[in-house]
Amino acid sequence: MYVWAVDVSFIINHLGEERYKYYGAVTPPLIRSSNFSFNTVDELRQAFASEKNVYLYTRGNNPTTEILRKKLAALAGADDALVFSSGVAAIAAAIMSHVKAGDHIVCVQKPYSWTERLLRDYLPRFGVTTTFVDGTNTDNYVKASTSATKVWMLESPNTFTFELQDIEALTTLAKERNIVTVADNSYCTSLGQRCIEMGVDIEVHSASKYYGGHSDMVAGVLLAGRETVKKIFETEWMNLGAILSPDEAWMMLRSLRTLPLRLQRIQQTTEEVVRFLENHPLVEKVFYPFSNSHPQYQLARKQMKWCGGLFSALLRLETTEKVEEFCNHLRAFLMAVSWGGHESLVLPACSFFPRGQLSDDRYPYNLVRFYIGLEDASYLIGDLQNAFDQDKAKNVSQL
Repeated sequence: MYVWAVDVSFIINHLGEERYKYYGAVTPPLIRSSNFSFNTVDELRQAFASEKNVYLYTRGNNPTTEILRKKLAALAGADDALVFSSGVAAIAAAIMSHVKAGDHIVCVQKPYSWTERLLRDYLPRFGVTTTFVDGTNTDNYVKASTSATKVWMLESPNTFTFELQDIEALTTLAKERNIVTVADNSYCTSLGQRCIEMGVDIEVHSASKYYGGHSDMVAGVLLAGRETVKKIFETEWMNLGAILSPDEAWMMLRSLRTLPLRLQRIQQTTEEVVRFLENHPLVEKVFYPFSNSHPQYQLARKQMKWCGGLFSALLRLETTEKVEEFCNHLRAFLMAVSWGGHESLVLPACSFFPRGQLSDDRYPYNLVRFYIGLEDASYLIGDLQNAFDQDKAKNVSQL
């Protein structure tokens, strides 16, 4: 079992809480106030000069949100953090803060869909172009870069077919070329993969996943050095206003208390489910970074301290209809997008394209993504076996 390299217990239970300010309250109170007052004109004048370290208006800073930022930064080994109203808002702020018209980005292929849309469809309207590359080969980032390249976007692993990038190798090469690295670390969390320590300039997360942990909030996190966070705070953060509300910041503080326990439980259960599927005759292949069959297994073990509950499998089912029947028979797995909550999920790739079509430009019809939540392994395995048996029973009944 992985031993966390940071003092997680202190961070999640005590850091930034300063209980003397709140009547000794064990849990920090939720401060919803949008506006904060001052005793003198000079105090107000100083607040206008820099909002980052004072409470003036909650679009800039808020006491509840500030506690969360301190904890998230400490968990990642970063100087500072900003919390956004969604993961893609954090990603957009990280990238847009470092490009202008005429600049170029290199991004790993098959990233999070809204990252791809931002880079492929939105930023070109403002003269920013992107090249997508196979990130399993570090040289591809270098070959795709030009004198106009300002950002390398990483996502290791991606969250459907789970290819990795060598983070330390890429950050070293990027620094030699004065290129900013942005890494989406949603899959592992900062506890499971130490992106900042491996040299990444900006680490981003969909905090709706493991940090939220209960499928009841949407949030994003940006982690970086103090000057980088200050720059983004004063531009993209304050101008675009995609802030996390104090209510949701308070909910995430609640969720952080159980983060290590949830991560450990999820990995233990996932390993049991993966073993079951790898040995099942109706499963052709499982895509999971900590599986011995993963082509980048050694890299995964080197740079990942924890492997999440998300993986995919290629099923030995001949038609889209059979894949749909399998998924429709599952009862313990909810059919839904996202992941990272308490509930187990299934997402078939065939739902991305019309029935009868055998693939799109990304995925084959028989690729199914699973997420393992907090249920017992035996319960989930029994449900999977039952769904496989339904197809077998149907075939027998037709004889």
